[in-house]
Amino acid sequence: MLALVDCNSFYASCEQVFRPDLRGKPVVVLSNNDGFIVARSKEAKELGLGDLQAFFKVKHLLRQHKVTIFSSNYPLYGDLSNRVMQTLCDFSSNIEVYSIDEMFLSLHNMPTDLNDFGHNMKDRVWDNTRIPVGVGIAPTKTLAKLANRAAKKIPKCQGVCVMDEPHKWEWYLRRVAVTDIWGVGKRLAKRLEPLNINTGWDLASANPNQIRRYSSINLERTITELNGTACLQLDETPPTKKQIYCTRSFGKKATELHQVQEGISLYAARAAEKLRVQKHLVLTMHVFMHTSPFEDNFHSVSNTVQLPYPTDDTREITALARATAAKLYSPGHKYLKAGIGLIELVDRNHHQYDLLQPDQSARTDKLMNIIDAINKREGKGSLFLAAQGINKPWAMRQQYTSPQYTTKWEDILVVRC
Repeated sequence: MLALVDCNSFYASCEQVFRPDLRGKPVVVLSNNDGFIVARSKEAKELGLGDLQAFFKVKHLLRQHKVTIFSSNYPLYGDLSNRVMQTLCDFSSNIEVYSIDEMFLSLHNMPTDLNDFGHNMKDRVWDNTRIPVGVGIAPTKTLAKLANRAAKKIPKCQGVCVMDEPHKWEWYLRRVAVTDIWGVGKRLAKRLEPLNINTGWDLASANPNQIRRYSSINLERTITELNGTACLQLDETPPTKKQIYCTRSFGKKATELHQVQEGISLYAARAAEKLRVQKHLVLTMHVFMHTSPFEDNFHSVSNTVQLPYPTDDTREITALARATAAKLYSPGHKYLKAGIGLIELVDRNHHQYDLLQPDQSARTDKLMNIIDAINKREGKGSLFLAAQGINKPWAMRQQYTSPQYTTKWEDILVVRC
């Protein structure tokens, strides 16, 4: 058996951890640059607020219903996610961190009363972190996802649903749309309509050989999983990214080259940090920028460039990114967004170097390690290249950011008795 533990409205729940006065009240979290709603508490969803709605379009509605608004606070969310995952690791040694707010756990050789076990996990996470979670338990990943949905949707479940027998998942499959099945989106559902596949049960009962004509082998696996036979194993080692992108909207549209270059320099540094974490080097980089697509004379430019040798050196990556941005920049435009992508990556430990070409020096490796160590100890961005600018008038709007309660000394709550 497998369990899927999923945090409820995770970003909104994180904001309520240190603001218990907001529990039971509508809360929304905005995307980077305060552009869109990316998370809603249960109470905010009940007001009819949709996911990814433009903030400016619903601002009046948020004020009307006294909804508390937060800008994204990723250091806080990342730290609380880690605390949730560490708590869950006490329940199983065989786990897969599926996303920032989801974890699969193997329950092989666990106690027979899986409902009690699920409630123990749920209660322990709440006691340790004050993050509410739902728990779905079933013999396959796809059914565990389905059980988790039932745990949240059916009040009688009280946050935990065990689907350990065919009649249990069949009952629920008959009551959910096919788009509620993990991996089935609206496009795929449209292709399945001619086969009269509209519910989860329709899909589970379908002939895999017939389905193959309409989709890939992945859907065949989904059908097999919906019938209780596992096809998808736990991935205990997160896969390394094949590409690394870092892109942001400017808080104030960039009208000068140095503003664009400062932004590009910051994004290059962030991408290089991620590159070093997964122990890869980059050979090819993609640099791009564009104005607002909602304005007249939309202007979008990009270029793909080659680095002189495989590297994870922030200085090399930044220098080439800035030079490329200078070539792409055109005066007279108000740039809304820019970014870089590291698109041809090689494993640092298995890359075959070219004897006729230079490669990264040991001194550079040591310098990057020192920079990363200082930023890890003192906080992200404590040590940075001057190319990123100091004042950053173009930086992201984050008007409603909460304190970094768990990762910044000056933001730690002080309790006076």
